[in-house]
Amino acid sequence: MYAGRFKLKTLVIGSLIGGLITWTDNVENYPGFKKLTGIELAEKIKEHALEYDIDLVEGKVTKLEKTKNGFKVHANNNKFDTKTIIFTTGTEVRKLNVPGEEEFNGKGVHFCAICDGYAYQDKVIAVIGGSDSAAKEALVMAGYGEKVYIIYRGDKIKPEPVNYERVTKNKKIEIITNTNVLEIKGSAKVEFAILDKPYKSNKELKLDAVFVAIGHLPMSDLAKNLGVRLNEKNEIIIDRESKTNVPGIFAAGDVVDAKFKQAITGVGEAVNATYSAYQHIMNQEIIPQ
Repeated sequence: MYAGRFKLKTLVIGSLIGGLITWTDNVENYPGFKKLTGIELAEKIKEHALEYDIDLVEGKVTKLEKTKNGFKVHANNNKFDTKTIIFTTGTEVRKLNVPGEEEFNGKGVHFCAICDGYAYQDKVIAVIGGSDSAAKEALVMAGYGEKVYIIYRGDKIKPEPVNYERVTKNKKIEIITNTNVLEIKGSAKVEFAILDKPYKSNKELKLDAVFVAIGHLPMSDLAKNLGVRLNEKNEIIIDRESKTNVPGIFAAGDVVDAKFKQAITGVGEAVNATYSAYQHIMNQEIIPQ
């Protein structure tokens, strides 16, 4: 939207338009909207952006190259020349990496309650993790299932206070702490999980589904290949203007090194990134080819 307002020739490329916010059931902390789904929020932002003269392409960027005047973007078997790039690549879900996780992926192992929760009406579900995301997943699944376990390796789950209160008050949800899942087992689908310590005198916990919510990994490989500096978490390092160490490359959202990651903070970073890109283009000396 801001790129359009700056009259920049703009191409947006992404394989999941809207990003992981579209996996969120309820968004209650985006200014101006008391409550809406992540899909609704993403759609409203998309509609607003398309009021301006920008191009939106669903696809995957496979390669980026530096050129004399900027960069070359390889996507969807096409090549695009650009003077600037803004990375808003976000994150991908972190996996447990235990036996059975890949085998039962989509057959009882899932990573998005709002996407797949409907299939587990009146079933027994485990949500793995202790963050705010895990609490939200458990609350969504409590709307479907008969019983929901939150299994966390630490002493106490650490969601936002409002969601902690909702979880502890929900009679369908039970929290199991100081416990890890070692393996996910079943025949055609998930039937139980193997725990590293007994729960009610048994290390086998009978389940119909496991939802993994143990965090995310920044999708920063493309930026790294262009020489963009990353921190120890592989997040893109930016300054207050959303600039990276590489001239002409900017970044925003969950892929960057900001400590507090929210939809609204990502939007603010993206606005800064767009303005910085606009300034870069206006000040750039074009090198003759």
